Amino acid sequence: MSVAGCGSHTATILDRNGATVTTAEVLTEVEWSRVLDGTSSARALIQPDGDCCNRLGQIGSWRSRLVIFRDGKYVWDGPVTDVTWRLGEVEVLAEDISVWLDDRVPHESRSHTNVDLSEIAQWLIEDGFAPDDPGHVVEIVGRAGVSGSRSYTAGVGQTGDHLRQLAEAGIDYTVIGNKILLLPETHLVSVGRLSDADLPEGLEVGEDGKALVTRWVVAGSEESGVIGSDGDTDPYYGLHERYIEMSEITDVASATQAAQARRRTSAQVPVFIDTQQVTISPLAAVDVPSLVPGWALDVTSASTCRQITQRLKITGLRVTESGGDDNTPGSESVQVQVAAAATEVA
Repeated sequence: MSVAGCGSHTATILDRNGATVTTAEVLTEVEWSRVLDGTSSARALIQPDGDCCNRLGQIGSWRSRLVIFRDGKYVWDGPVTDVTWRLGEVEVLAEDISVWLDDRVPHESRSHTNVDLSEIAQWLIEDGFAPDDPGHVVEIVGRAGVSGSRSYTAGVGQTGDHLRQLAEAGIDYTVIGNKILLLPETHLVSVGRLSDADLPEGLEVGEDGKALVTRWVVAGSEESGVIGSDGDTDPYYGLHERYIEMSEITDVASATQAAQARRRTSAQVPVFIDTQQVTISPLAAVDVPSLVPGWALDVTSASTCRQITQRLKITGLRVTESGGDDNTPGSESVQVQVAAAATEVA
């Protein structure tokens, strides 16, 4: 049975061409994360051992990749973005492959008319990597089920910003290794179950009142002059309106659908369960590599005054392991963040 909190990590540094720069023979600390609709990060603290010091000196930002395994299973991969060499240790910081898209712009002008958002997202990613591909895969887990029209101009805007803005209109994405997964906001496949017994330190249930919007107004490009809206005064919460410009939108239908997608996730005050400061019990029957943002956990808790029994979408994961020292044993810590999915809010 897979459990959380009992894993052991190894790490390898690879060159962009796939050659091994060095293996972290003495890995004293490791941390990796996964996030929904964003770029995750990882950190490795390596102690030079034997003749590996020279090889550790060859690690280079953007030239090298940090690859992390948990119990021999591939769990994280991404380009090194920062390296610090100190007496007796080397600290390596990295971000997942989507960070490259923040350093890319659209390479050709393209207009998409009334197509599923997953197709637009895939085009953005493929265009971003086209001139220089570090080695990526796009997998469409499911179509967004939301259609729209978007127009992009070569050289205008960062591709990463375009992708994140698209993710606010009805589609989700997450990165696992070198694979970028595209999935609908309504994706609610459970990968495990958590209860109070699995969270012995307790958990935090919170509401984010500032996230409430009962009516969205979305403006398209200045040239098109289109405006779409969705929502009205809520009988319980009152009227909370928000305006946003999305210059890539070219028609009213797309602006309206973007407003609808935003309202689906903001029409009620969202409830979040956060275990960032709480470690999941090592006895919890949860397979850590399966904790992928965009999938869900069935959570039951009566430990606070706000009782929860709900299938909640995973929005983030953070795993750390310390090798310990002569006085303190090493240990693994697993924290997961979950929130009500769009369908649950609706």
